[in-house]
Amino acid sequence: MAEAVPQHLALPSGLLELCALLGPARDSLRGPEQVAQRKGVKSLSSLKPEVLSVFVPPFVSKEDGAAAGVNCATLGKPRRRSFRKKRERPKAEPWRGLPGGPRGPDPEDVSVPNGVDLLALPQLCFPGGVCVASEPKEDCVHFLVLTDVCGNRTYGVVAQYYRPLHDEYCFYNGKMHWEVSGPSGGTAGCFVPFAVCVVSRFPYYNALKDCLSCLLTHLKFCKDFEVDNHIKDFAAKLSLIPSPPPGPLHLIFNMKPLQIVFPSRADPESPLIDLDLHLPLLCFSPEKVLQILTCLLTEQRVVFFSSSWALLTLVAECFMVYLHPLQWQHTFVPILSGQMLDFLMAPTSFLMGCHLDHFEEVSKEADGLILINIDSGSIAHLSKEDAAVPDIPLLAAQTFVQRVQTLQLYHELDLAHLCASTDLNEDRASRRAWQQGLNHQIQQITVHLLVSIFRDVKNHLNYEHRVFNSEEFLKTRAPGDQAFYKQVLDTYMFHAFLKARLSRRMDAFAQMDLHTQSEEDRINGTLLSPRRPTIEKMASRKSSPLHAADRRMVVSMPNLQDIVVLELPPRNSSLRKMHTSDCGSSHAVLCVAPKSTHTFKIPEVHFPLVGQCVQAFHADCAAQLTKVMGSLPPESSALLAGYLYLRGLVRLTQGQLLGALLDFQSLYKTDVRIFPADLVQRTVESLSGPERAQAERTPELRRLMSKVMDKPADAPKADDRVKHFELPRTHMQLDDFVKRVQESGIVKDTGTIHRLFAALTVGHEKQIDPETFKDFYNCWKEAEAEAQDVSLPLSVIEHLDKNECVYKLSSSVKTNRGVGKIAMTQKRLFLLTEGRPGYVEISTFRNIAEVRSTTVAFLLLRIPTLKVKMVSKKEVFEANLKNECDLWHLMVKEMCAGKRLADEHKDPQYVQQALTHVLLMDAVVGALQSPGAVYAASKLSYFDKMKNEMPLAVPKTTSETLKHKINPSAGHLDPAEKIEDAHPKLWCALDEGKVIVFDASSWTAHQHCFKVGTSKLNCMVMAEQSQVWVGSEDSVIYIINIHSMSCNKQLTDHRSSVTGLVVQDGAQAPREVYSCSMDGTVLAWNVSTLRVTSRFQLPSCGLSSIRLHNDRLWCCTGTSIMLVTTNGFVRQELKINENFTEISTSFLGFQLIPEQEQLWAACAGYGDLYIWSLRDLAQPPQRIHLPECSEVNCMIRVKKQIWVGGTGLSQGRSKGKIYVIDTERKTVEKELVAHADTVKTLCSAEDRYVLSGSGREEGKIAIWKVE
Repeated sequence: MAEAVPQHLALPSGLLELCALLGPARDSLRGPEQVAQRKGVKSLSSLKPEVLSVFVPPFVSKEDGAAAGVNCATLGKPRRRSFRKKRERPKAEPWRGLPGGPRGPDPEDVSVPNGVDLLALPQLCFPGGVCVASEPKEDCVHFLVLTDVCGNRTYGVVAQYYRPLHDEYCFYNGKMHWEVSGPSGGTAGCFVPFAVCVVSRFPYYNALKDCLSCLLTHLKFCKDFEVDNHIKDFAAKLSLIPSPPPGPLHLIFNMKPLQIVFPSRADPESPLIDLDLHLPLLCFSPEKVLQILTCLLTEQRVVFFSSSWALLTLVAECFMVYLHPLQWQHTFVPILSGQMLDFLMAPTSFLMGCHLDHFEEVSKEADGLILINIDSGSIAHLSKEDAAVPDIPLLAAQTFVQRVQTLQLYHELDLAHLCASTDLNEDRASRRAWQQGLNHQIQQITVHLLVSIFRDVKNHLNYEHRVFNSEEFLKTRAPGDQAFYKQVLDTYMFHAFLKARLSRRMDAFAQMDLHTQSEEDRINGTLLSPRRPTIEKMASRKSSPLHAADRRMVVSMPNLQDIVVLELPPRNSSLRKMHTSDCGSSHAVLCVAPKSTHTFKIPEVHFPLVGQCVQAFHADCAAQLTKVMGSLPPESSALLAGYLYLRGLVRLTQGQLLGALLDFQSLYKTDVRIFPADLVQRTVESLSGPERAQAERTPELRRLMSKVMDKPADAPKADDRVKHFELPRTHMQLDDFVKRVQESGIVKDTGTIHRLFAALTVGHEKQIDPETFKDFYNCWKEAEAEAQDVSLPLSVIEHLDKNECVYKLSSSVKTNRGVGKIAMTQKRLFLLTEGRPGYVEISTFRNIAEVRSTTVAFLLLRIPTLKVKMVSKKEVFEANLKNECDLWHLMVKEMCAGKRLADEHKDPQYVQQALTHVLLMDAVVGALQSPGAVYAASKLSYFDKMKNEMPLAVPKTTSETLKHKINPSAGHLDPAEKIEDAHPKLWCALDEGKVIVFDASSWTAHQHCFKVGTSKLNCMVMAEQSQVWVGSEDSVIYIINIHSMSCNKQLTDHRSSVTGLVVQDGAQAPREVYSCSMDGTVLAWNVSTLRVTSRFQLPSCGLSSIRLHNDRLWCCTGTSIMLVTTNGFVRQELKINENFTEISTSFLGFQLIPEQEQLWAACAGYGDLYIWSLRDLAQPPQRIHLPECSEVNCMIRVKKQIWVGGTGLSQGRSKGKIYVIDTERKTVEKELVAHADTVKTLCSAEDRYVLSGSGREEGKIAIWKVE
């Protein structure tokens, strides 16, 4: 027999929080005077409703006291809390009590869940009052949203039904009595309304509506004294149903006659959706939907009206989903009864709902409200002229309207060609599948609308300092959109949205933003700083009629209801997919099919509900879950996670704590996103002494317990505040100036900011006053704005590369090639001629041989002139730049120096840095406006001075072999990789658990640094096509899905730092990965099941790496290199103390060359390589000297070469060096001066390239050609 759950272990509650029966007070129906008044009267007065019965879990009969603790989900819950004024509570009647005794306790004694106010519940369940009817009425349903004082929501579904009233106040044989009673006092045709309310923590509107519909088939015909028992059994069933975890697993429960489906949320970030999202699109035109969304985004005081109580909540909830991932932060009461209308006088933002009967009353009494009539699809603004609701941005609105009009909103059109279904549940399943597909399409459209509105917000965020520059963002908005954005930026909703963006949350907005941005935007976001429009974007703007509308028409933008969608194709009633090719947006909405879902049927519940029956139900659940899990294919990890979660909950309910912890340990490895850490911690804390001892003896549980219990007790909460950039008001010393400039987003590099500080303080005290900073900041931003407005003619654009940007334009000057403006891009100088605009090439920076600033005589004047001499041309370009000459001289020289450095080091970041220096010079000169301004700007001429002070000395061999350099820490990067992108990828592990991914075809970053843990990452391997495994210093192996770029699986079987990973080669099935850790443990993993297939412990610690060759493992420890079978038997061992007796050393790494039967190894403290023969490891090794090498860190084999990375001397300085050694001749073929810091790691890319990573002082990756 299963043990009872400990009383102090609070389990997650199931679907049911509370079930209540409500109706008119019995006293109000008893008086003979009242009965007489009702005879023959058509209009009957309203009665006062009250709570008649309350049913709260757990539901276990008292006859089985031993099993009373089986379900303790609600133990320890606080008493009911009411935030409304208490009124006198009626006494409970003997015949209408709570289950479990002949007389019900006072409701004050019932443990009522938080957020449920029993005093307010009758008004909400009968919002229109309780009216006795003279003839039967149809059953009806409406929906509630209940909010407690902490803002936590619970959800109610209310079903109203009518029962006839008789003289004896009972029913005869369970049948309704329709005859009119005699004149002696019987009631004629009186039908009394009752309501059953189900309250849940989850918004299961459709599912609970179906459940209540099944219940009403029993209640309407049962005897009076049987009502409570039916409701109690119904509530008991619901209380046993667990809530499904996020993922593809939905639950099915047989409520007879219907099969009820309880859907799960798609992922932890998504809302739970169990309603028809197209309801607002049936009630309102797309333009009206946009107006309502605008009211919500600007946080107006919104009131919905309808003659249907059900529509009030459903439509309001649909709009909440439309806003996702933005969240309404204010009061949300979708149903107000007639007695609650005073709530509408609240001065703060809210969303409420009223019956249409109150429309006139509200419109007369209230001011500043947005009144939305659901029945007529109209919107009324009761606002003052100066508080008008703005229109949504035009381009986003047009795209939304077009896409909504392509939706198929009528299921009947899909059924027209099908035969009628003869199975009720089959018909319902078909309807549900259609609705899920439509809901998914609507969610895609609404998320794309939000992305269209807020996509550019990220360009004005400073992630490091959590700063949003709202003023600069507003300046980039079209004039007609300014009013909308000004209101939205001040809302609580937008502030929460900013927090999520600054935290780089990968929610629905971020995913849609990623998948709908153009390739140009993605690359620009990673490289160009400061940002300028590329030539490609200029060309697209010229050819885009919608952009012309954005620039010209928005100044007098029409109201949303007047939007005319031009050339919209005729609506196709059978259309099932959105066609976005004609939507007129540069970013097509992503048409992703909804993820496939699976169902698990919950076993039947048997009555009477005694402890044994509950135990049998849970045992049946666990058995069925185990059976289904056993038949799952290995790739169904998301589905397996859902089953593990459910079985863990069931086992907890059974009292099988250790079994539950084992399930949660497996869940942690399968999908950490849905791992219930708090529940597992409470479970561990509730273990008894013997249970804890048994858990400590189980390695998996011991690891899990330490994981959840060893969290720092007082870990400081991360600062998630959002700061708005403000100009300084006091004088700034250097440190404060660095912080201010970094917050502004102008430049991040501390060294550059130090030089900027020196430039702005030339000839002054070493501090910067607020006015100087303001002038500099304004000059920088004005230059940005001017660059955005640069519009080149197509005849000029065709001469430039598509990724070039115009960074600087001179004033109109006279040159020896005509009159015009000199333009600077990151690649060249050209002349934009005046009159008929034309393009005259001056030179690329690579081709400039000399730049001079001189003067030429004109009459009696000497005019400052810039002369540019090219390498390939004899002609010298001359431009009479006058006052701009000295500045352009500095700028061109800096760009030339940056380009030469970039070419020498194969590192394009030098050009980006030179551009930053140039634009800072321009801003400094504009800010200082003094004779010494150009001299001050020369402080920023960093690369030009570097060229003069330290001539370029990249060795020829290094320059010829080096192909490219990239900086993983530079630039703003996108959140994830596109699924359809098939380019090869470079994965880089950085400090503190950071991982970044580069597109190896263009060496541009595809993935912003996402984190796997917080410790150093030691090793990385691709285990299969969709998984990258990363070994960490914290002893965890993190598994990253390469499609979603997320880490939802972790392997925690190692006890110390994971130092090596190797994949089994060949076509073995299933594939295996071997991992090793510093304590000498080696584990073999089945990649499909993520289970350990074998393990062994080496006799010595310090295991740093492993290699797999001919099904044997070569393991390197500090003191030896061992050949080990996959079962852990040592076959050979090379001990270091037998070969190096003079000084103490250790093995750093090794490589095998099987065809030559050789083992190459590097040792600490030696700048040499040592080669042993595999035939006899006892023979002394052969030694290869590495010239001027002081340290070896890594080595790899590429073709017939060994590449060794470490530290060595170059021109008398310590540098990161790579030595390339021929394995046949055993000679050093190349010495490559790779990095400014030591070479930490090497990686081979298809034996065509070798990639080297340097230490933290440089932090760059170099790509080398293999010959």
